[in-house]
Amino acid sequence: MLTTLSISNYALIKALQTDFSEGLSIITGETGAGKSILLGALGLVLGNRADLNSLKNSAEKCVIEATFSIEALQLHSFFEAEDLDYEAETIIRREILPSGKSRAFVNDTPVTLAVLNALKGHLIDVHSQNTTAQLSETAYQFQIVDALAANTSLLQDYARQLKAHKSLHNDLNALLQEQADSQQAYAYNSHLFQELEAACFKVGEQEELELAVEKLANIEAIKLALSESVHLASDEQIGGQNTLYQIQTSLQKISNYAPEYQAFLDRIHSLKIELDDLVFELEKANEQVDFSEGSIEATNERLQLLYTLQKKHAATTISDLLQIQLDLEDKVSRVENATTILEEKQAAIVKSTTALNKLCVQLHKRRKAAIPKLSKQLQDVLAKLGMENATFQISLQPTADFANNGKDHLNFLFSANKGIPHDVLKKVASGGELSRIMLGVKLILSKYAQLPTILFDEIDTGVSGEVSNKIAEVMQEMGTHMQVITITHLPQIAAKGSSHFKVYKEEVSGVTTTFLKKLTQKERVVELAEILGGKTMTSSALQHAKELLKI
Repeated sequence: MLTTLSISNYALIKALQTDFSEGLSIITGETGAGKSILLGALGLVLGNRADLNSLKNSAEKCVIEATFSIEALQLHSFFEAEDLDYEAETIIRREILPSGKSRAFVNDTPVTLAVLNALKGHLIDVHSQNTTAQLSETAYQFQIVDALAANTSLLQDYARQLKAHKSLHNDLNALLQEQADSQQAYAYNSHLFQELEAACFKVGEQEELELAVEKLANIEAIKLALSESVHLASDEQIGGQNTLYQIQTSLQKISNYAPEYQAFLDRIHSLKIELDDLVFELEKANEQVDFSEGSIEATNERLQLLYTLQKKHAATTISDLLQIQLDLEDKVSRVENATTILEEKQAAIVKSTTALNKLCVQLHKRRKAAIPKLSKQLQDVLAKLGMENATFQISLQPTADFANNGKDHLNFLFSANKGIPHDVLKKVASGGELSRIMLGVKLILSKYAQLPTILFDEIDTGVSGEVSNKIAEVMQEMGTHMQVITITHLPQIAAKGSSHFKVYKEEVSGVTTTFLKKLTQKERVVELAEILGGKTMTSSALQHAKELLKI
């Protein structure tokens, strides 16, 4: 529901702010007073393209702000999807700078015009005699039928299931294409996989191989160094072991004379044990040094194989090669197990199709049951609107393919007069008839669905007499279910509003300026009298105005 509209520096408006309420609100004013300016400002704040010519004062920015009460519209998911802060009282602001730059905000968060236009569809519905083509659109006709059939929940389930169903089909098509592509590359991928599998590399092996190659390349120097080390440690004449033994023998002779001598003996003893152990290890290492040419050749070949495969697969480590091996194994496996994978995907599609068909049957049954009720309600409301002989033929036939709203074909035919064949609306209904049909449809929908604010822009043009009274009654009834704002020239309709606004122009400091004023009861009498009889106020016009207002 639109609760507040604030406009500054737009067209003929310098500044105005108006609060709107529930029910039926009326806007009247002379031709050229600025009613279209109000619609333009409302369209601008909800995403229409901006124009520098719309600035009243080109040196100042134009600001239009609208506040909507949206708690009943269930828009949490929209706000979440657009990453907007949800507020029960949502404020939309549009600014046009003198430079021509335009900015838009929802609850102080900058948004694009695309977001505003998407939000607009949830907040306000503008209708004029030129915007009734929607009635002939199949999607809108389904919306009408589904509202009476209470299909909202079913349609949500269907939409989710249809999305999953399409995804399954996309997966299947991608799988088939992949299988076709993979089949061509199967032999090559299989060769690559077997080559890596046969190599049987392990994480860390590269470092071990490179160290082994380095060791084997210097095997003679290593053997010589180890032999010399053992000799220098164990030689009877100059060996370290013999020297330590002699020192140990000497210290034993004096160890009892002082604690520090015993400490020296202990340390020498520890050194001798460590050296003995080291000599043992050196001898062992010396014995294990292998001069086998075969060992050197095998290690080099293993490392060269690793380098070759790394270059072949553009890998830098064994871990990279192992991951490539896993990927190749998966590709080869998918080709070798293609039949099983395809059967699983096709089984999922069969299951999804069954679930969708079940939902379609439910949708069809509920629509079939709702159509007679819809036809009767449409004919009843149109009879009230002066179209007593208007009838509808609404047929529903199952189709083969899944559409966005099920598997039904809806045929919505109309005849305004007896003896005239039924045909599609746009062929047989005049502009005035379409306006009244749209009004009737909106009245019916308002009883079954939470609709956005509806704004009727002079859809009563060309209507008079008793029909205008009926249109007024229908709008008033709609106002009991939703917010309705109507721009009208008919006093019968203007009198039905729960609130009444007048658009007028005045000259301020030599500049023509548009104003919007909420009328008091007394001012409404005067306004209706002027609509009835013109500027020249007559007692009969005043009396008629009071009668219309029932005061």
